[in-house]
Amino acid sequence: MKSISFKTILTLVKYKVSLAVTFTAITGYLVYTGSFDIQILTLAVGVFILAGGSSALNEVQESRYDALMERTKHRPIPSGELSSQQASIISVLFILAGIFILFNSFGIIPALLGGFNIIWYNLFYTNLKRITSFAVVPGSLVGAVPALIGWTAAGGYMFDSAIVFIAFFLFIWQIPHFWLLMIKYGYEYEQAGFPTINQSISPERLKIIILSWVLATSAFSIAIPFFLTISLPFYFFIFVLNILFVTIFTILSFSKTADLNLKKSFISINIYMLVFMILLILFNIQ
Repeated sequence: MKSISFKTILTLVKYKVSLAVTFTAITGYLVYTGSFDIQILTLAVGVFILAGGSSALNEVQESRYDALMERTKHRPIPSGELSSQQASIISVLFILAGIFILFNSFGIIPALLGGFNIIWYNLFYTNLKRITSFAVVPGSLVGAVPALIGWTAAGGYMFDSAIVFIAFFLFIWQIPHFWLLMIKYGYEYEQAGFPTINQSISPERLKIIILSWVLATSAFSIAIPFFLTISLPFYFFIFVLNILFVTIFTILSFSKTADLNLKKSFISINIYMLVFMILLILFNIQ
């Protein structure tokens, strides 16, 4: 049996996605505590390992579909770097280790939330997206849960208005995020047998739908004073951020060269989320 490289494991666990998940968990933790402490490292390790295990399991589940798409055919399983059995063992080890770290360090609630996310993503969403192109809507819940994990790991109440706001912001932000990917890679998904929203809605109409979700995300973020106690300078930054984001996104999506700007539109929506979360952290650190 050939040895498995560290690079192959990082690719299998989708380390970039896992890092993003870890960042949202850390955001939830810091907004509650208002300060950095050593437990953040434990949280980061636990969430990253758990997210990596979930991603690895997803690659096992979808390896035969990945082999049919240009952008995924070089992943470890379809490329032959790993067998499905090897990838399954890695995913199970990562999931168990992640759940153990969360339970042992932070208690039952963060561990249960982590387990719920595995079930929702790998059992529910992964199967649902083979049935309907609108699976992304309930599937977006997966991106909201890590913030709850971080918040509860810090000792916060799971239904506090502040973390409900952050989680819901992440939920609605993900929908235009994923639909932009669908526009760009829709043909590949269709070739692999996945239903896509492109099949029932024209690209121009889909852009309008995506813009509507972007506007909804922006409007919700501006409503932050109803959920968190914030300072006037913080609200000013949030308001300016949203004006800039909506303007840039609209220009990129509806210019004459809009088809060439899908990547830039995708990047802009991700930068918006990143800056928004960083502002939440900075203005809550004491």
